[in-house]
Amino acid sequence: MRLILLGPPGAGKGTQAQRLVAKYGIVQLSTGDMLRAAVNAGTPIGREVADIMARGALCPDEIVVGIVEDRIQQPDASKGFILDGFPRTVPQAIALDRMLKSHGVSLDAVIELRVDEQVLLQRIENRIAETKARGEVLREDDNAETLRRRLVAFREQTAPLIAYYQLQGVLTSVDGMAPIAVVTEAIDRALSAEPAPATKPTANSPARSAKNKTVGKARPAPKASPAARARPAEQAKRRPAPKPRRAAKTGKKSSKVTPNARKAGSGRGSAAAKRRGKAAGRRR
Repeated sequence: MRLILLGPPGAGKGTQAQRLVAKYGIVQLSTGDMLRAAVNAGTPIGREVADIMARGALCPDEIVVGIVEDRIQQPDASKGFILDGFPRTVPQAIALDRMLKSHGVSLDAVIELRVDEQVLLQRIENRIAETKARGEVLREDDNAETLRRRLVAFREQTAPLIAYYQLQGVLTSVDGMAPIAVVTEAIDRALSAEPAPATKPTANSPARSAKNKTVGKARPAPKASPAARARPAEQAKRRPAPKPRRAAKTGKKSSKVTPNARKAGSGRGSAAAKRRGKAAGRRR
């Protein structure tokens, strides 16, 4: 697992990194710690960045990226790592992506700890007081004025960096002002979150409507079973024959001549003609 913890100095990145190290068995890579180690060891890089760190300014990208690249190739970083305090600018993020790609790996998540700057100033003052009470030596950049300058630099550089990782879809924001245990739980949920199960489309949902929609030709009707085909014939046999309808009485005589009437009329006409013929013969 390869992670980045984003947040201004005093946001609690170191505390959360230690908990992630214990849980996942990965190493914490703090660029600040690595640079301070280089300064204490008096290496060429350490001598180069000593004055930069004392002013609270950002170190050149090529120096930081080179230190990170050397560190992630060590055996203890083979299972993964947490980058604490790096990258701080979009160019650093681009350089980191390019460097990781050259080693065939990529980031799994970027966790942003959102905090209130005024509370951070109070925290650093409390930390300074506690360090002095324990009789420990203060770091050169561990003072309120330096913190203010670093907060300004962080605020100017971080907004584009957050947008950069949002576009990559790997950024999760966590409330860094919550209690330590609550912040830890929020980070654990972000790292172990599973995609929501797909819901089945309902009868009225667009997905189901589109699926049932036929384009170009009508859907063939389902074939009926033999029993269903025989059922109408059996019902027709049991159904009684329809009774003939009676003609409605209108009160008017029909002018239509039936066949029997035509025969009767023709018969009467023939008899009358015969009588007229016999009468004419007698007169002659």
